[in-house]
Amino acid sequence: MYFLVTNDDGYQSPGLVALRAALSDIGEVAVVAPDRNWSAAGHYRKLFDPLRAWEGTLSDGSPALICDGTPADCVALAVMGLLDRKPDLVVSGINLGANLGTDLLYSGTVAAAMEGLVFGIPGLAVSQVRPKDGKWDFRAAQIAVRQLVTLIHERSLPSEVLLNLNIPAVPPTSLRGIKVGRLGRRVYRDELVVRYDPRGRPYYWIDGAEPEDHYEEGTDIAAISDGYASLTPVHMDLTSHRWLEELRSWELEG
Repeated sequence: MYFLVTNDDGYQSPGLVALRAALSDIGEVAVVAPDRNWSAAGHYRKLFDPLRAWEGTLSDGSPALICDGTPADCVALAVMGLLDRKPDLVVSGINLGANLGTDLLYSGTVAAAMEGLVFGIPGLAVSQVRPKDGKWDFRAAQIAVRQLVTLIHERSLPSEVLLNLNIPAVPPTSLRGIKVGRLGRRVYRDELVVRYDPRGRPYYWIDGAEPEDHYEEGTDIAAISDGYASLTPVHMDLTSHRWLEELRSWELEG
């Protein structure tokens, strides 16, 4: 397989190096990654600024194309001409922190993989729970990625489907497996912090405690809490199909 790899933490992230290494064992890898951190950028595209890309290296010395655009820009530029051929799979990550439930609305990691769907390329977004001691160990994530990508190659993945994979912060021997589930619900406890500059003008920070996870069986949040990697299939159809019929009963067409 031919993989396009990117992320939203920037080309210097150790998670990107770990992902490239995992995929290099089973296929050809092209890396096109942003030059800085775009966490929580969502599906932002720089439509009103010129974009630049140049040859560089990741923190382990492996080659990469570095782009001054967003994660979604990196994928779009790669597919539209930076690469000499169309990749079989867009793989984004390994994100430094989980992307569970409601996080998908904000995640640049997921948005990069989702951009592949725009071009008819299936995607895989990979994120890892932040370890409490701050020491990143991506071995469990690498094992899960290799297993999943091998199955994608054997069984194929539709071009309109994105798989969102999250791995708990555990050593490989403690990972219980990969559990498929729907998106759960996270409640954000953001707070607005107001400060003042020397001229007395206010400026603002978004602060607050960690999100509150709602444990519910069958969700990605429950899978992570139980020691599994979580896997959720996602697509771009945001339609509330139940409300299609409800709105039609309002007889708006007349």
